[in-house]
Amino acid sequence: MLTETEKRGFRECRLLENLNKLVYEAKEQVLPRSTKSMQANLPDALNRLEDVNHMMQKIQQRELENQNNIFLQEGMEKRKADWEDFLKEQSRLKEEVDEEHAKAVGRLSTQYSEMKKDHAKFSQF
Repeated sequence: MLTETEKRGFRECRLLENLNKLVYEAKEQVLPRSTKSMQANLPDALNRLEDVNHMMQKIQQRELENQNNIFLQEGMEKRKADWEDFLKEQSRLKEEVDEEHAKAVGRLSTQYSEMKKDHAKFSQF
């Protein structure tokens, strides 16, 4: 009578023999057919890939040109908006400077009036 280990060994041996047959069939029959089929179809697939690649390059070029035009347009609009903001800011700053100038002129006028009065007092002596 066979022991459990021997039975297991026989099962594993049969399994390995089946795997060996499967590998041999794949090597002798499936691999040559697959290689032959691949060699027959590969040039056609490669040509189609090259055609598609060429079309994609054209599409990408057109998209890039369109995108550049959009960026140029957006840039121009942004510069216009920035210029308008700049002009508004300059106008606001001009008003501030004019106001400060008017105050300074007022202070100087007052100061010169006081100096004239003081000068008039001292010139009487």
